[in-house]
Amino acid sequence: MKKAVIYGVTGQDGSYLSELLLSKDYIVYGIARRTSVSNTLRVNHLLTQKQFHLTQGDVTDSGSIYRLLNEVQPDEVYNLAAQSHVGTSFDQPKLTWDVTAQGCMNILEVIRSMGNRPRFYQASSSEMFGDQYNLYNKEKYQDEQTKFNPQSPYGIAKLAAHHSVRLYRDSYGLFACGGILFNHESERRGERFVTRKISRYVADLYWATQGGRSIPNLQLGNLAAKRDWGHAEDYVKAMWLMLQQEEPMDFVIATGSSHSIEDYLKEAFQCININECLDYVEIDNNLLRPSEVPYLRGLARKAKRRLDWKPEISFEGLVNRMVQHDIQSFNGNK
Repeated sequence: MKKAVIYGVTGQDGSYLSELLLSKDYIVYGIARRTSVSNTLRVNHLLTQKQFHLTQGDVTDSGSIYRLLNEVQPDEVYNLAAQSHVGTSFDQPKLTWDVTAQGCMNILEVIRSMGNRPRFYQASSSEMFGDQYNLYNKEKYQDEQTKFNPQSPYGIAKLAAHHSVRLYRDSYGLFACGGILFNHESERRGERFVTRKISRYVADLYWATQGGRSIPNLQLGNLAAKRDWGHAEDYVKAMWLMLQQEEPMDFVIATGSSHSIEDYLKEAFQCININECLDYVEIDNNLLRPSEVPYLRGLARKAKRRLDWKPEISFEGLVNRMVQHDIQSFNGNK
């Protein structure tokens, strides 16, 4: 029976990855910071399973990493821990670096010291590309060959971690992979992220309309920014597949389609039969970032060829699932 350690288990991806590994009969050790251990909403349904163990740990504490990995002796380690909000990284660049960049290095260094080295997955990000892209059939895209030029403290920290993975793989022989994941959302997405902010607003508007109430307009930033959005449930499958290969390598994981925030808005509002979504939106200049990545669209040809991976949930299906979940969760009680 395989054992896996997941850092950042209480987040969106950590909960879906835990479910996937448990379905494959793994013993899962979910690691969360002290503040996150008290917020286990996404993994509460797993706490009664004998093969799931939630424990406290911190990627910024090398000592705790060393003790845990040497005690558990896992087959696989997944590092999903990060300060994961791009906007917040401009306000807290040092915290973002310490958790996202140094945290990855801390885990790699402990694995390097172990006799039985586990395989390692690092959650890299499309934000590392910044404003760079290639052309394929006259279309803009990013893949494993695209240059990196991050535009935020978050992107810079993720790139440092990504390069650390490559260094430890090439120089020390670790089985270490970086998954360059493009934006992936779900019903479990945090409420600070724009997709969940929109889906919750639409749910609130739905119930307000049912009750004859009005609500304030939705405050958003740049509606023109384009992202390649997939569902986290699909993307954690790619994480696992990377660690099952004969050789370690990095992969872009993406849907291959790009949509603007305005596109997401329109799709979400159509779920409650409203076509004029912009009537409910106001632009808040305080939500505009100092440096914005304008366009992201991933080409996951390598993942399809080597991992036999492709996304199963469409953009429309993603938006509908998020909106319907929030409508059911609100149930008119907000």
